[in-house]
Amino acid sequence: MGTNGKFDVVVVGGGSGGYSTALRAAQLGLDVALVERDLLGGTCLHRGCIPTKAFLHAAEIADGAREAGTFGVRAAFGGIDPAALATFKNGVVTRLHRGLEGLLAAADKITVVRGTGKLVSPTSVSVDGTELSGSAIVLATGSVARVLPGLEPGGRVLTSTEALELSEVPASVVIVGGSTIGVEFASLWKSFGAEVTVLEALPRLVPQEDPMLSRHLERAFRKRGIGVRKETRVAGIEPREENVVVLLESGEKIEAEYVLSAVGRAPATAGIGLEELGIVLDDGWIRTNERLVTDVPGVYAVGDVVRGLQLAHRGFAHGIFVAEEIAGLDPEPVRDDSIPRVTYCDPELASVGLTEAEARKRYGDVQTYEYNLGGNGRSQILGTTGVVKLVRAIDGPVVGIHMIGTRMGEQSGEAALTLASGLPPHELARLIHAHPTQGEALGEAALALAGKPLHSHP
Repeated sequence: MGTNGKFDVVVVGGGSGGYSTALRAAQLGLDVALVERDLLGGTCLHRGCIPTKAFLHAAEIADGAREAGTFGVRAAFGGIDPAALATFKNGVVTRLHRGLEGLLAAADKITVVRGTGKLVSPTSVSVDGTELSGSAIVLATGSVARVLPGLEPGGRVLTSTEALELSEVPASVVIVGGSTIGVEFASLWKSFGAEVTVLEALPRLVPQEDPMLSRHLERAFRKRGIGVRKETRVAGIEPREENVVVLLESGEKIEAEYVLSAVGRAPATAGIGLEELGIVLDDGWIRTNERLVTDVPGVYAVGDVVRGLQLAHRGFAHGIFVAEEIAGLDPEPVRDDSIPRVTYCDPELASVGLTEAEARKRYGDVQTYEYNLGGNGRSQILGTTGVVKLVRAIDGPVVGIHMIGTRMGEQSGEAALTLASGLPPHELARLIHAHPTQGEALGEAALALAGKPLHSHP
């Protein structure tokens, strides 16, 4: 344990990036102070990944009840019990939170300090007036919901935080933003029985993904009855007692019971002493080199405060990397293009690596193959449609994998391993997949790209 407020490492923020830094540093024999002003586990555990996926699982069960007759099962969807749904969601969060609290409490070299941390020097952090010093400082303060002017949360205007605490299922919702958060809430609310319209300012949903995924998701959403309005901008809102009117720049008005602002997340870097120390911010993000060192030596940043993919598992990987870097192990830097991404709507999206356009920009000529899940036995059983797309550099390795379909997120591990290993299609095709599984689709796509398709056309 650190004594007299002196530690080897002081970590500010107890979310995925912060607690992984603390745990790995303690494993390596370093004394750590972990500063957290709210709940350990951060946004992911309490207001993000875990509660939304709990809702999405409930949504899957609701859809299963509606469609049970298709599979010869007599069942019916009788509606959502919001109180029971909240109990289920809160139970999952509470169990995971208690587990994390216990894990950190059991670590001999970690001292959890409750309060708000602020940098006061390159080697010290003030926590509500108490000073902690560390040979290294790690900033892991995470992110907050980004808010557009005129769409500040309150009343019938929600961000994801307020949406997770609603005591009712909305009758109708307009969602502003068609990226990950927007399409996940659109999917779950539609499954719960709401009328949903998604407004996206750009030409396609999930614009950060390969256009193939966007096309298939838009088609699937329209088939489900989810309204999709692309290249549509909001001019303002008119709150009313029982609903809200969304004013579009075109002059059109859309009424709904609630509006969800889902326009991304901003780094939580204000007011923690960064600029006073000369740490450079880039639109709010902390500037670092590839080893996650800021402009002030000895001060590191991890997770959502670093520009790039805003994913809990990226922050987790950053934390392990930084702990090992501080301990002198010279670890391999974390590369965003090797990190899997999953969007848990119905159908699920999963991808890792470069889109086709990104690959062409980097490598010039590329080869691609799209395997339709219509030829996959497990997909037929699950009643899903979708595609697996592989992108490779000419005569080189697979550099991008993009998938859409039920449970395709579970294939993201193999996809990430494929890219990390630098495997060309003919090597990937040698891997034997269990039958019948969704994973076979990856194998079939690899066979086709290697020039020997069996269940598909070249």
